[in-house]
Order: sequence, then C-alpha cells, then structure tokens
Amino acid sequence: MAESNQRNAVADPATTGAPENRLERSIGRQIRTFRQQLDMTAADLSREAGLSAGMLSKIENGLTSPSLATLSALAGALNVPVTALFRKYEEARDVSFVPAGAGLDIERRGTRAGHQYQLLGHTVSRRMFVEPYLIHLTGESDVFPVFQHGGVEFIYILEGRITYRHGDRIWAMGPGDSLFFDAEAPHGPEELTELPIRFLSILIEPRES
Repeated sequence: MAESNQRNAVADPATTGAPENRLERSIGRQIRTFRQQLDMTAADLSREAGLSAGMLSKIENGLTSPSLATLSALAGALNVPVTALFRKYEEARDVSFVPAGAGLDIERRGTRAGHQYQLLGHTVSRRMFVEPYLIHLTGESDVFPVFQHGGVEFIYILEGRITYRHGDRIWAMGPGDSLFFDAEAPHGPEELTELPIRFLSILIEPRES
C-alpha cells in the first residue's frame, strides 16, 4: 500500500509540474497574487466570487481547471480583466542551461589576439541584451586593451593573474577579483601576468526601442 501511494504521489501532475498542469498552476498563482495584493482572505474571495472555499483552494493550487464562468467571477471579485489571469503564463521567460564544458565557442574581436570565448547563455528580452562568456587566455594570447562597446561589463577572475585596463586606470587582478565598468571606455588585458587565465565576462546592453 505504501509503495502504491508513493507511485501515485510521483505521478501527480500538481507536484511534478507536468506540462498539462502549467496553465492551471500559473492561473492559480496569479489569482493568489491578486488576492494578496488586495489583502483579501481566501474566505473573502470565495464569498465574493460565489465559490466554495474548497474550490478556491484547488484553483489557487493548480489542482483543477476552472471554467471560463468561474474565471470571470474571480476576475470580477478581484477587479481585474479575465486576461490578467493568463498574463504570467503568456510571458516568455528566458532560461539557458549549459552543462560543464559545453559552452559554445564564439568568435569576437579578441579572437584574433588569441582570446578564446565560450558563450554560456543569452537572453531574448526585448529590453536588455545580456551575454555571459567564459574567456580563456593562454601562451598564444596577446594583450588587447582597446575593446569598446555599448552598455556595461562585469568580469570575474577564476584562474591566473592579469593586469586589466579601463580608460587610463589599470588593476592587478587575481582569482576572486572582479571589475564592473562602463564598456564604452577602452578596456581589456594590459598584461598577462600568470597564465593560463580564465575569467567570466558578462556583457549587458539596453536594446534599441
């Protein structure tokens, strides 16, 4: 019996996040968020919408698929359009998973100076351009302190030592050191002090309207 119950629990889409349950869970979370923003209790909302407390609990927890009439009643009680209950489900959410060592090799301006770039992800946000890179510098790499581009950049040293220039200032950097700067000023490695060097570089730029 215990084994059977365990199998049933594992197969429950409300706990596994099965694709067919995503819409219900998204609607339920949105209803709860609107209710809490109005400082309404579950009892208040169920009474205003003409639902039982048990049914509202199932809806908020994504355990049932409410009818359009029920959603309309809930939206009216929350003083929002019905479409607002679907908004979070319809929004695109960026996510990139890159297994260890599986970054995509990319050619950039520093490639000709022997800088090796591995792209670790990207965003398709309409408001922001973000690209994180893992950069390798070896004995075949040259200094290149003249990068310039829009936005800002963040670098974090993982291995080796480097003297990094930004405008007319330089920093001696080693593992654990980081630098965040306006990327429109000339910047880049001024001296490769201890090879090999590995560091993270995250580029952030606003997109054009």
